[in-house]
Amino acid sequence: MDIEDWRKKIDEVDRKLVALLSERARAAVAIGKLKRDTAMPIYEPDRERAVFENVQAANRGPLPGRDLVRIYERIIDVMRNIQKEEIVTTPAASADAETELDSDVND
Repeated sequence: MDIEDWRKKIDEVDRKLVALLSERARAAVAIGKLKRDTAMPIYEPDRERAVFENVQAANRGPLPGRDLVRIYERIIDVMRNIQKEEIVTTPAASADAETELDSDVND
C-alpha cells in the first residue's frame, strides 16, 4: 500500500471511531439521566479505574498502554461533561427557563 491507501484506511477507521464515540456518548447521556434521577455522583473513580483496566486488557498494540490510558482519560473527561450537562438540564429546569424566556420576550 502507498501513502494514499494508508490515508484512506485511516479515514475509514476515523469514521468508525466517530460512530463508536457517538454510541458511547448516547450511553453516557442515558447514564447521566439515571445518575440525576438517583442522585448518584458524576465522578466515580472506581468505575474509571475499571474502564482503564478493561481497555488495557483489550489492548494488543502497537499503541502503548500508557498512551491508551491517556486517550481514555480524555474520552472519560468529555463523557463526564456530557453527564454534568444532563444533570444540570433537568426537565423542571428546562421548563422554568422556557417560561422565563417567554415572559421576557412578551414584556
